Amino acid sequence: MATTGNVTPGLGRAPVRDTELMETAARLRLAIARTARRMRQEAGTDLSATLTSALATIERHGPLTPSELADAERVKRPTATRIAAALERDGLIIRSADPSDGRACLLSVSPRGRDLMKRLRKRKNAYLSRRLRELPPADVEALESAAEVLERMLEGERA
Repeated sequence: MATTGNVTPGLGRAPVRDTELMETAARLRLAIARTARRMRQEAGTDLSATLTSALATIERHGPLTPSELADAERVKRPTATRIAAALERDGLIIRSADPSDGRACLLSVSPRGRDLMKRLRKRKNAYLSRRLRELPPADVEALESAAEVLERMLEGERA
């Protein structure tokens, strides 16, 4: 079947070449990493990105066992145990006995941890909101679409 430009008749756009995908991936990686770093700076906390991520996971999916936390954060169990110990030491999570398995424990976010996450999200959202207000409406719409695509892409990763 003949193609014209980047369109295959009857099929829409032709597949993007691998080199173009690699270039797009590199640009996205850099933009996402820089945005995440800037939001962490705006949040103004001494909590590391690793601890913040684990606390957010426990808040969103908890209570969790340390093994479940390790799976969700894609780290080894000993690393998850160290993370949980640090969060517990800071009073951000509560460790309790698992009612279905007396040998295991469950990790839950403490009121202090919940308050911290609320403050961090508020600061990060305020930063992004300020930056979005500086953009033309078409760019904001493009970012809304990009957010939907990234969410779908990440959800597909969990399957």
